[in-house]
Amino acid sequence: MPEYSAVVVGSGPNGLTAAVELARNGAGVLVVEAADRVGGGASSEELTRRGFVHDVCSAIHPLGIGSPVFASLPLGEHGLQWVHPGNPLAHPLDDGSAAVLARSIESTAATLDGDGDAYSRLMNPLVGHWEQIRRHVLGPVVRLPRSPVALGRFGMRAVLPASRLARRFEGTRARALIGGLAAHSIAPLNRPLTSGVALTLGIAGHAVGWPMARGGSQSISDALASLLRNLGGEIQTGHRVAGLDELPSATVYLLDTAPAAAVAIAGDRLPARSRRMLQRFEHGPGTFKVDWALRGPIPWANEQVATAGTVHLGGTFEEIGAAEGAVMAGDHPRRPFVLLAQQSLFDPTRAPQGRHTAWAYCHVPAGSTVDMTRRIEDQVERFAPGFRDQILARSTLSPADLEARNANLVGGDVGGGAATVRQLVLRPGLTSDPYRIGDRVFLCSASTPPGAGVHGMCGYHAARSALRRLSRGG
Repeated sequence: MPEYSAVVVGSGPNGLTAAVELARNGAGVLVVEAADRVGGGASSEELTRRGFVHDVCSAIHPLGIGSPVFASLPLGEHGLQWVHPGNPLAHPLDDGSAAVLARSIESTAATLDGDGDAYSRLMNPLVGHWEQIRRHVLGPVVRLPRSPVALGRFGMRAVLPASRLARRFEGTRARALIGGLAAHSIAPLNRPLTSGVALTLGIAGHAVGWPMARGGSQSISDALASLLRNLGGEIQTGHRVAGLDELPSATVYLLDTAPAAAVAIAGDRLPARSRRMLQRFEHGPGTFKVDWALRGPIPWANEQVATAGTVHLGGTFEEIGAAEGAVMAGDHPRRPFVLLAQQSLFDPTRAPQGRHTAWAYCHVPAGSTVDMTRRIEDQVERFAPGFRDQILARSTLSPADLEARNANLVGGDVGGGAATVRQLVLRPGLTSDPYRIGDRVFLCSASTPPGAGVHGMCGYHAARSALRRLSRGG
């Protein structure tokens, strides 16, 4: 008899969520993790100085608080607390103004100058259907929607390039807000479906917010691990898996890994078609990340920026589009689009009293070896003169550093794969079940639908597929 019903390789949020879903349905589960502790893309460390807690990869979690599976789990009983900043997002501009994504659509519209009415007309009908939208966006693409009318309005706009969506607005602020949201796709803003990323994140900001996890993103992983153990699951850390044959016997195996790693681990247990599909999988651009320990808060020129947990630094829509386009062309923009989080303003556990942290990254070509520290800090200084005077210490992570810490971040790709039209719709490839890659082998990483983000839904859907296999026995 198999020693376990299921063995999960990898303890990122998707691997842990898959294990929890299996365990709460009666399966005996073992999770095997290469690192010394669980977490993957949701981990935190003292990267700069003692007492300064930094999120190593993910930091802000609109899709975490919006996740249907997380909402169904008692994660609060296992230590997870969501912390909401005053506003989800701010986007400062060179004239001293700022677009602010507030929880209220009306408050957001008030920061968009003459585009407030156009923004309200766009967002009000969509936010009212957040429940239907989130279940569709966070599920496998190849399925019939439960609410076709509600999703039709969203879908008609979501398929557009962000450059088309931005044409709804005349002013700089609203266009810049859309550009920054769309740039989370890590794709050129003239590519189809980039509007979908902008709209999903904007709607989430109004519907549920963009919170952080108190104490660091590690708290999400720790809560999932605690719940799994409470359900009888086991976790083994410090064991890098090279092949399934070195694991205990199990009926099914779930791999929270990049596609190439899944091929290497599963070997001839995968049919030839699956191996070819996974080997064709494309990874996206890389990431260069900086964390700072600060003497005090960032001195933003516009005081509204200090009310936001996340800050987009990139100027106008056109400037953001040029920067992201340059990355896709293999270049390093002089003024990169920078995503910054200032968690310690809202979560005092992140830094010693009176001190602060900040977290930021920009996109770079895959595998880049260029040090982007100065360019990132120049972008912060551009909107917060005197920022560099606040720096006590910094930590930088290149694409190679990120991949060394988490093998799923191939070439520094934090998106789980290139955001091509094909891979946004069909990842890891054309198949009726994107999670099942062999008779007893399943892929549950961000390289499966719905893709990147700390929401656990890739793991949940993979677990549901594995449970169907377990129900057949044999």
